[in-house]
Amino acid sequence: MGIHPKIGVTGLPRSGKNAVMKKVVEMLENERGQELRGRGEDPSSFQIIGGMKTIPILEGTTRVGYSCQNIQSGETGTFAHKEIDSRNRILGLGIDPDVITEVAVPAIQDAIDNYEVIVIDEIGKFSVESEEFVAIVREVIDIDKPTIMTLHKKSRHPLLQDIRRRDDSRILEVTPVNRALLPYKIHKIIRETF
Repeated sequence: MGIHPKIGVTGLPRSGKNAVMKKVVEMLENERGQELRGRGEDPSSFQIIGGMKTIPILEGTTRVGYSCQNIQSGETGTFAHKEIDSRNRILGLGIDPDVITEVAVPAIQDAIDNYEVIVIDEIGKFSVESEEFVAIVREVIDIDKPTIMTLHKKSRHPLLQDIRRRDDSRILEVTPVNRALLPYKIHKIIRETF
């Protein structure tokens, strides 16, 4: 166990987990950029935040699938969609775990190797279908780097249970009441060890 926190952001579907994560990432990058400029250094040469994010695919207001994206390279792949023909279906969506393995896993490995803060958005019902994804997340939680993860609220998958039980985990739930302030709280927790 290290000094850097493992922050798990959880909440009900559509509670605003992704918006909270996006705001924290923005705040950390802006602050680090100002810090480096203040020292006369070029912020673009520093790699601050790496990892992956999950993007809902919408038809109108209906979610019909999810893509994962490498935060730095922008590489994207659709891993869950109503049109994916797969025996493996969750919530009416076909799952292609190979896409998670091909896009999300290398993004997380790159973050482990090259970045100061690791972001994993989201650890949930779909992503845990990739054994390689589960393995690399287990690796991340044993590394002493600040890590921010969004966690599926109701999943009983052993990986999520292990993250919730860790002494160095801070699990924070997004609610309508705290949604606006939560990014500042997470930012403060990370800054205390950064």
